[in-house]
Amino acid sequence: MKTIPVEALNELDAAIELAALAREIARHDKLYHGKDQPEISDAAYDALVARNRAIEARFPNLIRTDSPSRRVGAAVAEGFAKSRHGEPMLSLDNVFSPDEFSDFCKRIRRFLGIAEDGALAFVGEPKIDGLSINLLYENGVFIKGATRGDGAEGEDVTANLLTIPSLPRKLTPPFPAQIEIRGEVFMEKADFLGFRAAQEKAAEAREARRAAGEKLGDAIVIPANPRNAAAGSVRQLDARITATRPLKLLAYAMGSASEAPAETHHAFLDELRRWGFAVNPLSRRLDSEDVAEAFQAEIGAGRAALAYDIDGVVYKLDRIDWQRRLGFVGRAPRWAVAW
Repeated sequence: MKTIPVEALNELDAAIELAALAREIARHDKLYHGKDQPEISDAAYDALVARNRAIEARFPNLIRTDSPSRRVGAAVAEGFAKSRHGEPMLSLDNVFSPDEFSDFCKRIRRFLGIAEDGALAFVGEPKIDGLSINLLYENGVFIKGATRGDGAEGEDVTANLLTIPSLPRKLTPPFPAQIEIRGEVFMEKADFLGFRAAQEKAAEAREARRAAGEKLGDAIVIPANPRNAAAGSVRQLDARITATRPLKLLAYAMGSASEAPAETHHAFLDELRRWGFAVNPLSRRLDSEDVAEAFQAEIGAGRAALAYDIDGVVYKLDRIDWQRRLGFVGRAPRWAVAW
């Protein structure tokens, strides 16, 4: 992409670059969400999205109907039934420094009319690099599970999710009559290394059979990282294949619900645990912006020792009534951010 500073772009150059960014980001979205085969790093992808956002902020009249800022994920892949979410599964805006996190907090205070020195409590949760899913429970019974998809509807992967031991089939009462639980399916690093070694061995055996003249079907996929392995495992058309994969599930959010199960996000995480879900034990209530910054440093220092890959920390305003007042802008909530 062009490297001209955003403030130096004229309107024509900005329009041309926004069109190129829309095509490029859409291509990477399809590779990441649709094929589980990303070509660039998360940081490189975030840089493309950030530049697109900066150009749109300077030239709001040039925002395109196919803008990445209006899109989440990718369309449902062939071979899966579609499943519409009761409440959209949107994306998160990113921050990359204490100053940017401070600006995020200032925007919250301005929107809510809180004094500049007013305390904001957050819940910090490591952002596991896996596959986001939406789980529908009715009268406490698991009914259906779907991938994020394009945010409005995803792929129905119910049969595959039922093979994951940590997925509760029934919730411990009491519970809302209907509720969507959002979570992340992932593969721990040690499990991934074992799985990848087995795939490599199977691929070598397959190549020997092919060389001997045997006609074979599709090639064996060797995943590049745990995220790709988890996503590819959940998106198998044959649930018996998914059942052989070492997948885990952590729950972290709520979609639509017939009634609010808690007044704060921290209390909601306690409800998830009581219902039988695994919740990241590193998730923590943070009483202030300064405590959140310290938590970011703590998680960063211990990141390499974690059993799973993360690509940041998610910070969510703890009070759910404030979350509702803040709402969403574009494809992201005003009350949460990934750092």
